[in-house]
Amino acid sequence: MGLLSAGTPLSWDDTKKVADHIRSHGITQFLHIWDRLKDKNGDELLWGDEIEYMVVALDNETKNAKLSLRQTEILTKLRSIVDNLSSETKDAIALPTFHPEYGRYMLESTPGSPFTGSISDLLAVEKNMRYRRTLARKHLKPNEIPLTLTSFPRLGSPGQFTEPYYNPCDAVSSHSLFLPEQITNPHARFPTLTANIRRRRGSKVAINLPIFFDEETPRPFIDPTIPWDRSIYSEDPEAKNGAALPDHIYMDAMGFGMGCCCLQLTYQACNVNDARRLYDGLTPIGPIMLALTAGSPIWRGYLSDVDCRWNVVAGSVDDRTEEERGLKPLEHDRFRIPKSRYDSVDLYISEDWRNRPEYNDQPIVIDHCIYSRLRQHGLDDLLSKHIAHLFIRDPLVVFSEIINQNDKESNDHFENIQSTNWQTLRFKPPPPKSPIGWRVEFRSMEVQMTDYENAAYAVFITLLSRAILSFNLNFYMPISKVDENMSRAQGRGASQSEKFYFRKEVCPGGNTPKSSGSSSPVDGFRPKDRKMRNCFPPPEMPQNGMPKGPVEEEYEEMTINEIMNGKGESYPGLLGLIWAYIDTLDVSPQELSKIHSYLDLIRRRANGSLLTPATWIRNFVRTHPAYAHDSVVTQEMNYDLIVAIDEIERGVRSVPDLLPEYYTGGEVDGGSISP
Repeated sequence: MGLLSAGTPLSWDDTKKVADHIRSHGITQFLHIWDRLKDKNGDELLWGDEIEYMVVALDNETKNAKLSLRQTEILTKLRSIVDNLSSETKDAIALPTFHPEYGRYMLESTPGSPFTGSISDLLAVEKNMRYRRTLARKHLKPNEIPLTLTSFPRLGSPGQFTEPYYNPCDAVSSHSLFLPEQITNPHARFPTLTANIRRRRGSKVAINLPIFFDEETPRPFIDPTIPWDRSIYSEDPEAKNGAALPDHIYMDAMGFGMGCCCLQLTYQACNVNDARRLYDGLTPIGPIMLALTAGSPIWRGYLSDVDCRWNVVAGSVDDRTEEERGLKPLEHDRFRIPKSRYDSVDLYISEDWRNRPEYNDQPIVIDHCIYSRLRQHGLDDLLSKHIAHLFIRDPLVVFSEIINQNDKESNDHFENIQSTNWQTLRFKPPPPKSPIGWRVEFRSMEVQMTDYENAAYAVFITLLSRAILSFNLNFYMPISKVDENMSRAQGRGASQSEKFYFRKEVCPGGNTPKSSGSSSPVDGFRPKDRKMRNCFPPPEMPQNGMPKGPVEEEYEEMTINEIMNGKGESYPGLLGLIWAYIDTLDVSPQELSKIHSYLDLIRRRANGSLLTPATWIRNFVRTHPAYAHDSVVTQEMNYDLIVAIDEIERGVRSVPDLLPEYYTGGEVDGGSISP
């Protein structure tokens, strides 16, 4: 979650004074990178995952599962272990790395070095993920477990949900009614970020999720667990003055969103143009994958009527003022801003001829001075708009020691703004003084309970990214429909009950891609590739020119089953396109079998024969013997749920409605990082 710079953070009032300085020098830093690397070409495929865990302490006597706030101690131990292992390991083997995250109960892990485009690397993802979890588990306390769970069900509930217990009355950064100060990583960046969002906004954040109405849920639902009359901080009356909505679960702090866990994937492109093409190609995929990976139906101890984290995180960092939200006329602020700084992509950015202006159909707010500066420097319209749109935001955390920088050698000011625009995709310029190229980060997915599932989704997105570029697939549709899909994706059971806008013809000329050849050149076909390529020629414009038909005729509503598994003769489904791409690769039968096991999970989640984690969790709660059908998830129910999820991951609990019969858990296979 951004760079953890050392230093003295400025107060919000002092941060405002240097905001223009940060923005101006951030653009200067980007332009230095652009001038040096805009023509960088030929980079190989390098990619990697980021997985976030929450460490949970189990109290078997009181039947309570609590978030363990030992992040600092655990990370210190893991880094020492990794350092010791590194000194004993061959240079060819890269050990994983562990990083802090917003929540003091969270760990982030990444592979020690990027995966390449080799088939062996593609199929090493799961064992690498398993190794990381096993390594973490070995160095926790006996009663602690590392869970890949999107949201902790009883975060912010009455009673003890952290180990040790802290009182929310001491929430000096967030002023939350529910979360104590100690829930937050103690590094200066995180409490400062929390406080400055509140101060900039002029109030606490206000997140309201619709309650799931079960048979005994009160109507109207007025949450009895909210301390309506607390009077410690000036914002305490906000809940009863309208911030907490009837029939909703109310949350009031950054920790509810940034305390969630997710799965993110980053891909290095061949060049900047391919990065922009991949960014656009994956933009319509974001909502689909959010619905398919849904894993968070419980918030603050209540069953909600949503299955995903997205709007919670968006609300948790929504620093817009009342003027920027359109609640008051613009007087002191510069812009009316439709979305939080954590939200879906607002603009397609590729200069691909297929990117018709009609697809960017939403008004986009930009800083016109920055846009003009970028255009005068020679950048094209779309990339200039993209950067100028990101830079309508203020910096939220500034350290006094690094206000003045060498703009040719640093990108800290650029990343200050860039890294606090959290969208479904992130277009990532190369860092200074690094061999790293232009990258795209895919950010919408919820983390899954097991490393097998997380690996399956990583393999799926990786293969889809190659199919997009190799076959020149066209997923363009109006960005407003992508936004609508994001809204639909979060609803209860959306992967089976909703329809989503999707393009009808995605292949050039309407022709589904076929096999590109065999293992040796025959009849003009190229040989199959043993390694996934990264450099592709841009799509050629048809001889009859650009299409002129109405954009509205290019897309329709489809189920996720149709989007994934195909519809009719003209659309083979994303899985069909991936299998066509796999047919261009030189893959052994054993490797093909492993790939099939991953893609089969996606196929079955899409057709409903396997449940999403959110639906499985909801069913677990609703069939628990202690459940009173009143939407309340008690301490005992939460404990049993957490134990069950850990047992599923370890492979000691069979769940044929969630995972395929061939799933093997972490207790049998602890993973490996050997080549």
